[in-house]
Amino acid sequence: MQPTATVLVYSDDANTREQVRLGGGRRPAADVPQVEYVECATLPAVLTTLEERRIDVCVLDGEATPAGGMGVCRQIKDEVFDCPPVLLLIGRAQDAWLATWSRAEAAVAHPVDPAALADALAELLREGGRDGDDGSRQAVASR
Repeated sequence: MQPTATVLVYSDDANTREQVRLGGGRRPAADVPQVEYVECATLPAVLTTLEERRIDVCVLDGEATPAGGMGVCRQIKDEVFDCPPVLLLIGRAQDAWLATWSRAEAAVAHPVDPAALADALAELLREGGRDGDDGSRQAVASR
């Protein structure tokens, strides 16, 4: 197991990013590595971070503006080689079908429930071990 996992948190709302950091904590479960959070408030920052850093899981705010997390998720699934798993924050539980459309691996409803977020994040970290990854990311399609 690697010593630290890197989680990208995307939201235009600093309070939502803080809720994710606090809900996930330093270690979402005992059997997953400690987490380092990288915060992004804009779509260009997300794309640059995915190209330049090894990201183990993305947490995207479906309610973010102007680029919502669902659209961002679908875009990175199409454009980023070896895209990390995505946990999508959705406005209401009934929007789970939209999370499926966006190709997110998991979804948690707003307001953020720390226990549900930590459980979903830990599950993605358990499943997300990409053996042999050199840490680089490449965009497949041009922006």
